[in-house]
Amino acid sequence: MIPLLFSSVLAGLLALLLYQRTVYPFFWVDLIYYLKLRRYGKSLQARMKSGIITYLDRFLHQARMNPNKPFIIFESQTLSYRDVDRRSNRIANAFRAHGSPGQGDIVAMLMCNEPDFICVWLGLCKLGCEVAFLNNNIKAKSLLHCFRSCGAKTLVVGADLVCLVEEVLPDLKKDNMALWVVGHTAPSEEFTSLLDKVESMSGESSSDLPKVNIMSNFLFIFTSGTTGLSKAARVGHLKAVLSMAFFEMCGATSEDIIYIPLPLYHMSASLLGIGGCIQLGATCVLKKKFSASQFWKDCVKHDVTVVQYIGELCRYLCNHPAVPEEKAHRVRLAAGSGLRSDVWRQFVQRFGSRIKIREGYGLTEAGIGFLNYTEEVGPIGRAGYFNKLSMPFELLRHDPVSYEAVRTPAGRCIRALNGEAGILVAPLSAMNQFLGYAGNQVQSEKKLLRGVFKDGDVFFNTGDLLLHDDQDFLYFRDRIGDTFRWKGENVSTTEVSEAVGLLDFIQEANIYGVTIPGNEGRAGMAAIVLQQDHKLNGSELYDHLVKTLPAYAWPRFLRIQTSLDVTETFKQQKVKLVTEGFDPDVSHDLLYFLDVSQKEYTLLTVSLYQDIVNGKIKV
Repeated sequence: MIPLLFSSVLAGLLALLLYQRTVYPFFWVDLIYYLKLRRYGKSLQARMKSGIITYLDRFLHQARMNPNKPFIIFESQTLSYRDVDRRSNRIANAFRAHGSPGQGDIVAMLMCNEPDFICVWLGLCKLGCEVAFLNNNIKAKSLLHCFRSCGAKTLVVGADLVCLVEEVLPDLKKDNMALWVVGHTAPSEEFTSLLDKVESMSGESSSDLPKVNIMSNFLFIFTSGTTGLSKAARVGHLKAVLSMAFFEMCGATSEDIIYIPLPLYHMSASLLGIGGCIQLGATCVLKKKFSASQFWKDCVKHDVTVVQYIGELCRYLCNHPAVPEEKAHRVRLAAGSGLRSDVWRQFVQRFGSRIKIREGYGLTEAGIGFLNYTEEVGPIGRAGYFNKLSMPFELLRHDPVSYEAVRTPAGRCIRALNGEAGILVAPLSAMNQFLGYAGNQVQSEKKLLRGVFKDGDVFFNTGDLLLHDDQDFLYFRDRIGDTFRWKGENVSTTEVSEAVGLLDFIQEANIYGVTIPGNEGRAGMAAIVLQQDHKLNGSELYDHLVKTLPAYAWPRFLRIQTSLDVTETFKQQKVKLVTEGFDPDVSHDLLYFLDVSQKEYTLLTVSLYQDIVNGKIKV
């Protein structure tokens, strides 16, 4: 009787396991990741009870526990956690001796990647300042906009970037901006030198740290959009602390050596990257600027085991000629965001199948984020039961023309179906703060959706289109505005870009929509960079499009460029391309038009352009 009962129970368990693996194949991996998040949350609460509350607190804890552990490797320098702590104390003491800045002041930092970026930042944190990171690629007009929007009254600039500031010195003087240069001498009387004063200061902390409200603002990080002037996103202390878990959630440990080639003035490098190293007590190899030719050489030289990527960085590596070091490295983990599935496969195939890719999704402005902790190629995260327990969100149906969420006659939003791209929104909560954009209440309010499902609810609108598939994977599809409508259908620029990029003579493609007089919507156009020593093969491209994309998604126009314009985080710039359209009198690049009757792309002349805009030739 007992053996029979045991056999029945065993058969039932096996049947249940088979059902689970068939219907919910990712149940256990989702549960394990959820428990990992819960464990991190509990450890965070325990640290807060013991006084380790902020980003700075976590760094000081590591400096006490692992003082001699290498923290930053930069070119020929190696600084331990204690070294950085003491240098940041000297910097704080130098500012304190000068009388400003002080607690509550907003200080703008304009510096390149270097150890003193981190030391100055931490020194200002020790004074209780709110720091605003400035993009060192911006021009004079944007620079003034950044100062004024965040309310900074002090600027700390790297010695190699003083030339950017000198262009706007008269305006800064009118605004009574205090100017510090991270150098031993001041370039002019308007500046105060910092490093000569630092050398005479004590490396000990001279006072207690300011008390901090975990829900208050910590940083200003300027969002790098593809349109308009940057917005100063407020980043709270809680958001910063939660961001520090990134590498740990990806599977990195304190023994790893982590390579960060991304700009520190963005969240990816400063909070996820440096913060992630601090959280683990790991070592960071900091690069002044990403270099495809030096990437694998650096990894071998410094025995790197984890690399951080963003945007098109991995594709740049795949397009670079082979080097011996790309097979001799010890990299086991690549963590970041924006990696296309075709490049993902190519990256792993070329540089080592042992490299685990951990693709994620996150925003500067809010706490919503995802991580693909499975081995599935392409998704940015999961959307199962356990995932929504830890990070509630919704995907909303949207109007492809206005890019607004579709509402019912009762004024409520509609959830997108599985397999349908929808706007990612997340309810505001303590864990998903949105502190708004400094000096821009209008843009702050635009990011909020109210009355989404009931009166009084408030959701943060990410402005991104995601797709939830039948296996509960999430895929990034487009940013709002990067989807256009043609022939009554929605066209995804990402989908077209991936398809076009599969051809061996095309190195890069930037897809966008252009208006044609007399036609509704926008026709597809592709700015293309050809592979070295290759020519455009229009007939092959046409044949490929027939096989891979519906006719409404085919690029009707091509623009051949030597390189694509991108932001500092490798996001493709589209605004200028859209504005110039396909007019050969406006563009200095070669333009081509898809002649479907000839199954070929033909050179777009002025006369052909006139025939198209006058309606003589149908597109």
